[in-house]
Amino acid sequence: MSEAGQGGRSTSEEPWPVRVVSQKVGAWIARLGWVWVDGQVAQISRRPGASTVFLTLRDPSADLSLTVTTNRDVLDAGAPELREGARVVLHAKPEFYAARGTLSLRADEIRQVGLGELLARLEKLKKLLAAEGLFDRSRKRRPPFLPGRVGLITGRASAAERDVLTNARRRWPAVEFRTVNVAVQGPSAVPQIVDALKVLDADPTIDVIVLARGGGSIEDLLPFSDEALCRTVFACRTPVVSAIGHETDAPLVDYVADVRASTPTDAAKRIVPDLTEEVRLIGQARSRLERAVRNLVDRESHRLDLLRSRPVLARPQVMVDQRAAEVTALRDRAGRCLDHRLGAAADDLRHTLARLRALSPAATLDRGYAIVQRADGHVVRAASEVTGGDPLRVRLAEGELSATVDG
Repeated sequence: MSEAGQGGRSTSEEPWPVRVVSQKVGAWIARLGWVWVDGQVAQISRRPGASTVFLTLRDPSADLSLTVTTNRDVLDAGAPELREGARVVLHAKPEFYAARGTLSLRADEIRQVGLGELLARLEKLKKLLAAEGLFDRSRKRRPPFLPGRVGLITGRASAAERDVLTNARRRWPAVEFRTVNVAVQGPSAVPQIVDALKVLDADPTIDVIVLARGGGSIEDLLPFSDEALCRTVFACRTPVVSAIGHETDAPLVDYVADVRASTPTDAAKRIVPDLTEEVRLIGQARSRLERAVRNLVDRESHRLDLLRSRPVLARPQVMVDQRAAEVTALRDRAGRCLDHRLGAAADDLRHTLARLRALSPAATLDRGYAIVQRADGHVVRAASEVTGGDPLRVRLAEGELSATVDG
């Protein structure tokens, strides 16, 4: 096997011409055989007198389409009432035209998807998205009370656009809109709506996005149950309000959106407040505030009147006079108490002095007694304590005498 056959680049082989590459691609596609294909009819071309019918089949979830050729009898047998925008399932074989490098399908059986089958597919997709958490209420965001600018995605000059703009401006005249007109049904609806959502979500001035469409059949509202559209709404950072159809209509985007409005008019009521109602509420709040302030002032004024009526505030000098009298009385009482204590202490001192004087040796000397002491100061209490010739000292009440023991 050469290097080119092993996936590498060979410098020895000659490059293939375009026709060879095209032929090899066509041969590979031819080996695919017959397949079943599901899609939405974007265009039907029936030429008068021709037995071949040309269809343009589009993928509802992607910007991709293929040309389908079939026999008029096949179309009349499987889908005689086929219209643009219908959902079909066809049995076809892929064919690659090497000369033009284009891919197409050749169908030998075409079936228009019935309502029952369509509802079953939608129910299956609904369960899948719910299991992935796209319907989870905890992730839904509340739109702002008063958005600065509203993004509106709707059909051009549609009743839904008129209802949203008229009712929103009637409720709040200063509200601003950025409107993006798109196809709201048919094969091009999903790509246009997805692109509009991405544009408005990237605009920092947009506070909320409204997706609005009037009523219609299940087939007409089918783009709003598309998986790609639901995932785009889920990925939006800006809150999305879904206002599709009437109250009874419930496309899958209603479950993914942050807010579900029953009608476009209901969406206008949900995105902006009512100016008249807000003015009325402000007036009520102001009245309640004025009554509360008035009651508070009246209550405090009454308290001040009660305080001013008290004697201490009516004649403040009374309190000073009372305290001055109390201070004078306490001072007089303290003076009397101090004099009493000083007199008692003086009497105690006199009594103590008299007792001391009565017990003093000097008082004894005053009565005519004398104290005899030896030369060393020892008081002589007995004659045996001295001998003849000892000098003595005799203390009297007044003065003292020196003596000598004779015997």
